[in-house]
Amino acid sequence: MNDKIQYISQGETAAEQMLNIEKVLDAGGKWIQLRYKNPSQTEVLKLAIQVKKAIESYGCTFIINDSPAIAKEVDADGVHLGFSDMSISAAKIIVGADKIVGGTANTFDDVLQRSQENCSYVGLGPYAFTTTKKHLSPILSLAGYKNTMNKLRELNIEIPIYAIGGIHLTDIKSILETGIYGIALSGAITRHDNQRELYNQLYQLCNHYK
Repeated sequence: MNDKIQYISQGETAAEQMLNIEKVLDAGGKWIQLRYKNPSQTEVLKLAIQVKKAIESYGCTFIINDSPAIAKEVDADGVHLGFSDMSISAAKIIVGADKIVGGTANTFDDVLQRSQENCSYVGLGPYAFTTTKKHLSPILSLAGYKNTMNKLRELNIEIPIYAIGGIHLTDIKSILETGIYGIALSGAITRHDNQRELYNQLYQLCNHYK
């Protein structure tokens, strides 16, 4: 089963991205999604190769945002796709059927579609406003998660759901109580001044809701 805490990388430059990722590795992070949106594919590939080399001694899961081709090139553990990216099945053909292929969702119908596509996990959000994404989907809040998880239970559908978008530490307990499987965080981890302590808190909290 996938780790319950996914770090989505941040940084305006490759050097910033790498520094932030290395801090997360040192702090005990076990799952990194490389999200480096604006540079060329060549630059993203170069950074992905660096990250792949860095995580080798940490036993960390490593996926790439948006690009199955780069995930394939660096032999990453998988890829995360936005809703406007290629289909889950097309991505699996590129990266391999045994790899992680996660997908974004904003509504219950999105989640249902992702489940029918045999997505490895769903990133459901945003929970709240976030500056990380320029084009933000409608905010779900806690009520949105409760509604989605209740509908999934009624239909007896099981798929790991990760809450994402504008989540603070104080939100996590309530989110996990809805049945959400895990949490994807970006700024809350990047900006924290004691990431090791933060990860200890996150894992204690998440392990309480197995």
